[in-house]
Amino acid sequence: MVSKRRLSKSEDKESLMEDASKARKQPLSKKTKKSHIPNAVEENDSVFVKLLKTSGVILKTGESQNQLAVDQIIFQKKLFQTLRKHPSYPKIIEEFVSGLESYIEDQDSFRNCLLSCERLQDEEASMGTSYSKSLIKLLLGIDILQVRLCPFFCERLMDVICGVCSRINGWNTDDGINMPRLIISQLKWLDRVVDGKDLTTKIMQLISIAPEYLQHDFITSLPEILGDSQHADVGKELSDLLMENTSLTVPILDVLSSLRLDSNLLSKVRQLMMGKLCSVRLDDLPVIIKFILHSITATDALEVISELREKLDLQHCILPSRLQASQSKLKSKGRPSYLGNQESSGQDCVILLFDVIKSAVRYEKIISEAWIKVSNMFGCSKEKMGIFDLAMLLIIYSTNTQTKKYIERVLRNKIRSGCIQEQLLQSTFCIHHLVLKDVCPSILSLAQSLFHSLDQSIISFGSLLYKYAFKFFDTYCQQEVVGALVTHICSGNEAEVDTALDALLELILLNPSAMRLNAVFVKGILDYLDNMSPQQIRKLFYILSTLAFSKQHEASSHIQDDMHLVIRKQLSSSIFKYKLIGIIGAVTMANIMATDSLGRVGMLFLCLFQVTTLLQLVHSCSEQSPWASALYYDEFANLIQGGKLAPKVLEWVGQTIFDGFQDAFVVDFCVVPEGDFSFPVKALYGLEEYNTRDGIAINLLPLLFSQDLAKDGGRMTSQESGQKLVSPLCLAPHFRLLRLCVERQHDGNLEEIDGLLDCPVFLTDLEPGERLKSMSAKEHSFMCSLIFLTLNWFREVVNAFCQQTSPEMKGKVLTRLKHIVELQKILEKYLAVTPDYVPPLANFDLETLDVTPHTSTAGSAKIRKKGKIGRKQKADGSKTSSPDTLSKEDNSECHPTPSDRSQLNKEFPGKEEKMSVSLQNYHTFFRELDIEVFSILHCGLVTKFILDTEMHTEATEVVQLGPPELLFLLEDLAQKVENMLIPPVARRVPFLKNKGSRDIGFSHLRQRSSQEIAHCVVQLLTPMCNHLENIHNYFQCLATENHGVVDGPGVKVQEYYIMVSCYQRLLQIFLGLFSWSGFFEPENRNLLYSALEVLTSRLKQREHEQPLEELLSQSFHYLQNFHHSIPSFQCAFYLIRLLMVILEKSTAPAQNKEKIASLARQFLCRVWPSGEEKNNISSDQLHALLCIYLEHTGSVLKAIEEIAGVGVPELINSPKAASASTFPTLSRHTFVIFFRVMMAELEKTVRGLQAGTAADSQQEQDSALVSCLSPLQVFDSRPVLHVCLKYGRLFVEAFLKQCMPLLDFSFRKHREDVLSLLETFQLDTRLLHHLCGHSKIHQDMRLTKHVPLLKKTLELLVCRVKAMLILNNCREAFWLGNLKNRDLQGEEIISQNSQESTADESEDDMSSQVSKSKITEVSLQRAPRSGIGGCILTFPYVYYQIVLCPSPFPPKKSYCAYIIL
Repeated sequence: MVSKRRLSKSEDKESLMEDASKARKQPLSKKTKKSHIPNAVEENDSVFVKLLKTSGVILKTGESQNQLAVDQIIFQKKLFQTLRKHPSYPKIIEEFVSGLESYIEDQDSFRNCLLSCERLQDEEASMGTSYSKSLIKLLLGIDILQVRLCPFFCERLMDVICGVCSRINGWNTDDGINMPRLIISQLKWLDRVVDGKDLTTKIMQLISIAPEYLQHDFITSLPEILGDSQHADVGKELSDLLMENTSLTVPILDVLSSLRLDSNLLSKVRQLMMGKLCSVRLDDLPVIIKFILHSITATDALEVISELREKLDLQHCILPSRLQASQSKLKSKGRPSYLGNQESSGQDCVILLFDVIKSAVRYEKIISEAWIKVSNMFGCSKEKMGIFDLAMLLIIYSTNTQTKKYIERVLRNKIRSGCIQEQLLQSTFCIHHLVLKDVCPSILSLAQSLFHSLDQSIISFGSLLYKYAFKFFDTYCQQEVVGALVTHICSGNEAEVDTALDALLELILLNPSAMRLNAVFVKGILDYLDNMSPQQIRKLFYILSTLAFSKQHEASSHIQDDMHLVIRKQLSSSIFKYKLIGIIGAVTMANIMATDSLGRVGMLFLCLFQVTTLLQLVHSCSEQSPWASALYYDEFANLIQGGKLAPKVLEWVGQTIFDGFQDAFVVDFCVVPEGDFSFPVKALYGLEEYNTRDGIAINLLPLLFSQDLAKDGGRMTSQESGQKLVSPLCLAPHFRLLRLCVERQHDGNLEEIDGLLDCPVFLTDLEPGERLKSMSAKEHSFMCSLIFLTLNWFREVVNAFCQQTSPEMKGKVLTRLKHIVELQKILEKYLAVTPDYVPPLANFDLETLDVTPHTSTAGSAKIRKKGKIGRKQKADGSKTSSPDTLSKEDNSECHPTPSDRSQLNKEFPGKEEKMSVSLQNYHTFFRELDIEVFSILHCGLVTKFILDTEMHTEATEVVQLGPPELLFLLEDLAQKVENMLIPPVARRVPFLKNKGSRDIGFSHLRQRSSQEIAHCVVQLLTPMCNHLENIHNYFQCLATENHGVVDGPGVKVQEYYIMVSCYQRLLQIFLGLFSWSGFFEPENRNLLYSALEVLTSRLKQREHEQPLEELLSQSFHYLQNFHHSIPSFQCAFYLIRLLMVILEKSTAPAQNKEKIASLARQFLCRVWPSGEEKNNISSDQLHALLCIYLEHTGSVLKAIEEIAGVGVPELINSPKAASASTFPTLSRHTFVIFFRVMMAELEKTVRGLQAGTAADSQQEQDSALVSCLSPLQVFDSRPVLHVCLKYGRLFVEAFLKQCMPLLDFSFRKHREDVLSLLETFQLDTRLLHHLCGHSKIHQDMRLTKHVPLLKKTLELLVCRVKAMLILNNCREAFWLGNLKNRDLQGEEIISQNSQESTADESEDDMSSQVSKSKITEVSLQRAPRSGIGGCILTFPYVYYQIVLCPSPFPPKKSYCAYIIL
């Protein structure tokens, strides 16, 4: 017999082959093949043939199958009984096997025995399986024969392999049957293996000598041959073979995955494969990954997946040429073209690999959970998320429904933190689009879920999922993407609609031909125009017009017809809302038609005719309504500003507009308007002296008077006179259209209309003076309207001429800015006495004309004179700043709303009646300033030359940008930066509520991209730094002159507060710019470098190619220098937020983290100047600043201890109106803010500790909690108690999870530390107990709703402490008793139950009975003297006392402190 030892060396293989040839009992000789009659029955007198025939098998000759006359089971039973009962048993077995050996020496006979038998019995009568086994397999199923036949066939197989058998010509028969495979298949799926160990040894020897071709077959057949008892031995043999022969990796791992093996062996093989993972062939990768995932256990899942994620980089598995082809040769359907069989095979292997992974994560919960955790960990660490990580999250999301919510949460966190950028998502789809295509429905479901978020960055990521699914997937998926986006557009959520429209627009630019196939879905949005804002309507018509007026006009004719139908219907409506839709749609469609005509020379005339006809239609339908006309002028101006209108059309339009404006609004200066006006008409605000008849003026007051007269019933008179009524509302829009026409025609030169810059306006004396109180309400409204219209005229004039380069024009623009500031001061006086006034519209792309200011002027002098009660009622309906109403349910940092000009009004003593109105509430009624206006910030001193009649210089005047004008510009720029660069929080808009209010007053700004706005602001950084440094020097000088007090005596109050506001606005603009999320995009990195270089250059000369870290460090240092001159708390808050934003862009923020904490502490400890109102510090900003301090400080617990242990006692001992001396920002009004932040940070710190950390930190936390809860007897307002109940419960829960596991194992060795910790914690629980009783007495629903959860948590704590005692064999050290309920002041809460229990107490109780409070003292004081450490925990309504013994055995009775029930 062959040796059973394992052979692995080549010489062992040769010796085994020699042994096999010599081990034959009889040498094989080539016998002459017998001549058989084809298909004849084998006739032989051998025992083998006779017994088979008797049992039911008929042997056939030639190529005919052997016949089975009976059922297979019956045959085996008959043959077994025949052999077993034969007289010569067991010798008969030897004869039977010898006959078999002689019979199969013939090749055809051997082949017939290996092939299945032909069944002569009907299948219905069969008792066994429906298929027929071979004769050899039937014989192997008989135990007494299997013992002899298995070695024989193994030896025969070895002869075949070694080429010794001369009767078999090679391995394949004439008909192509592979004999070794056929022989080994006979050993598969045997009902019983008699000698499995011997069979295993022989098969392993066969594997060791077989060529690689057969080794694969033999190895993969092992699970079907061996029994469970041989799995361990085979697994060890195969693992050794795996280390010696790497070419057998795939079959060996495939078999190991199917065997029941020891976890240690699997771990060993897995580590071996992990080490080779980077060097294996791509074809072998799916099997290797399958084995690795199969061998994972719950204990090592996280470690294995983490290592697998590091070493598995599929991005480099695909050939570079394949990647380039997929990026450059994407077809219209987004499907790649294959470059060859090699690339196709590689991609197929990747698909197969992901199928293996999908199967694993679908059916193995531990694998999916571990993979999600690993992806989450790598997203939070320095190593960024990779393509494979994102693809795996998307696959797990599609395969495992139970983890969808968790994966969504992981993705949201990564998107917010910036771990997932657009480039990563694009690369993921580009490389794995064939894999992700199969999970397209899940990807669209994920995108839909992300669209419902309140975070704009998450919504944008959802739109990117739609975009790349449309780009890389097939036609069906593209249709689903368009349908989903249409659903989002019809949802009604403003942010969702805007993002979906932007996504559709990107899809059109990305693949217009594919979008035209789905245009019918987009066209359906026309039925939902009523729920859209004007900006959304403009986007929709742009999308539809792009689809309709493309190169294939014939294919899109149905869209054109529907659009023309909708536009004509809306234009003919008398309702402004629908007329607005028609105007916006018509002008937008004309824009696309004009653009399309520029590229089609043959159709140019026809397209221009269509554009002209459409614009004439809009003009004729809107001329009867001043609001519609103004809207048409603005929309037409946007069309011209885009520069896509043909020159011929522009020439025709320009002349018409010029004549119309001159006829409507411009009159001769020398002609004084005549009429019965309420006020004397004067020409005011002219910049030049008009001594001739050539001067012109704007006829504003007469037009406004005529309009008011028409409203009062004078319309018939005006119609009868045949004069067309011109509305002053159209003055500014009409002039903007005129200016853009001239600017476009003359390449920016406005000399043709420069007379409108310095011409006067027909007004009246606007300064109210003493007549303000004597004027009627109607006169007040008239004057307010007149000033609003004048201001809007001046605003448009500044928009028009701000970019003119001549000094004279610059001086005039600066003068107009001064006029605007002066007029705004006058307007504030009129608005203060006109409470219900609604100004004339200045922006007309509104859904309704019923627009009112954000706040009414009910907060005027009359109301404000009511004193404290009146001041508590804020005009805008916001919450008061009383401590009783400052409670918040969360501790999240609030984004403060920008303070407005009313901040100035608060600070002027004695100015209540005159300065009670903020024009920021009326910003929607002012014309929008263009972004180019802020180039005025570059202006320094401008010399204006005054000429005489002979054009000689008569005098010179120096004009410069003063603080009021600077504040005016900075306020407007800050609003624009906030609107464009800071994403809004998407809020659900209730049904039928007005939408798009955020964009009112920013329509022109919204025509530009955020990248353009950011670029413009970066260009303004240099002048803004100049102004910031000048303001810094101003306050430094004030502090020097007033001995460190910036608001000391002798300071010009109005100038001081204007400079404070300028300081604040500049910091707001800087913060908005550097908070822009677009800086993370690769195409905007250069813009970030430019911005940082501007800041760095203020400290030192510019150096070329400085690294980003150096720029960030220098910029941080530059901005930090301004903290010495910060004049207000609001400025301090914006400065520290700005420094944090700069710090977040650094890869090493820890270096400056302490600087942030130190700076925040300085601001908290500074005494800030106060104005008229006591509470001049914003609650939200104080909350945010305190959070910043605690988050960045080195020791949170020490900081809390300082505030609670130093600042709070100082506040308690100070007078009522005073504040803490160490922390001046801590007052009785702001205590609830400090308390909320401290409790939240304390709870967060405890929860963030790892279970099993040192007990010292736990002791510090308990001490900090005691310090925080101790002032509750003094500050017992409802907001403070609410915070205490909420975060007190969370603290106890964190104590249970993080601290108790440590106490379990520290009790025996560190008893004193454990007792000290529990004693400290007892003070906290007692205060919480008293607070529950206090809430019960006062029946405050806001407080009592937290009591049940707090009770449950405290009871869990008691059970947990008892479990700790049981674990340490101290169960007897646990006693239970009742305590009386008390309130916050310690007074007993008397209830009916407590009275009855007191009356029923018997007099014969223990002589040492004392009150419960005295017993508490005994247990805490006596226990240490007797060597017993005690700890008392108090809970609501049930009092538990735990006496902890220093030894593991219960104390004697004389040492115990008894508890009396």
